[in-house]
Amino acid sequence: MAGACGAGLARWHPVAGGDINAAMRVELDGGRVLFVKHRPRGNFAAEAAGLRWLAEPRALPLPAPVAVDEDWLALEWIEPGRPGPGFHAALGRGLARLHAAGADAFAGPMLVGPVALPGDAATDWPAFYGERRLAPLVRLARDRGALDAAGAAVLEDVIARLGGLCGPSEPPARLHGDLWSGNVMAGPAGEPWLVDPAAYAGHREVDLAMLRLFGSPPPDLLAAYEEVRPLAADHEERVALYQLLPLLVHAVLFGGGYGASAVRAAARYV
Repeated sequence: MAGACGAGLARWHPVAGGDINAAMRVELDGGRVLFVKHRPRGNFAAEAAGLRWLAEPRALPLPAPVAVDEDWLALEWIEPGRPGPGFHAALGRGLARLHAAGADAFAGPMLVGPVALPGDAATDWPAFYGERRLAPLVRLARDRGALDAAGAAVLEDVIARLGGLCGPSEPPARLHGDLWSGNVMAGPAGEPWLVDPAAYAGHREVDLAMLRLFGSPPPDLLAAYEEVRPLAADHEERVALYQLLPLLVHAVLFGGGYGASAVRAAARYV
């Protein structure tokens, strides 16, 4: 690995890296520091490509890939700091600019650990959300015992009616794809950084809904977002609909009560 990064390995030690990958802080000869995440057959090339794609519009900083292999990904080390003044407003404005960078179609695979969802382009967003995201996850959750037949039926009913539930038509947005609060960090100057994406082109409300799944972002985040790119007037009505995606991913990965949480969220739309 060190050779691929352009220098010899001086020292390393484990660091927090999430629930799926192991991670370490690596110092190379000459003093360069990297963040390295590793997992057998981790498909890290897709994550590296997603980081580069999300960085193109320069909306928010993301760690740059340094080298990648099937089992590991080396990134520039971002020294963590404390959120500075205006952190959440800067995050909101940056997300709006990132989403506005857009894409040609609703498309792109979604890779979260061992969960791989198809990325073939769909004719519209409801079709993509239903056929490329929710339906495969419902099948996986059933197979792994995280959903029973009755719960799967509730979700399948919602999938069948997405055309009337997904809100006003919008162009494809450039999504982080796994935007919970743990994948937003403060950099050395207190500025917001995005990490650990599962990037694809989808509906921007999905990113915003996931950001609210495990906590409530401060009001100034959404207000700053809407200063740059206003949301549809009824977007609050779809928060739970778009939280179905991360809830089902968690049900497949971790089981527990995530399947039941997904069913409760879906029941609002039945």
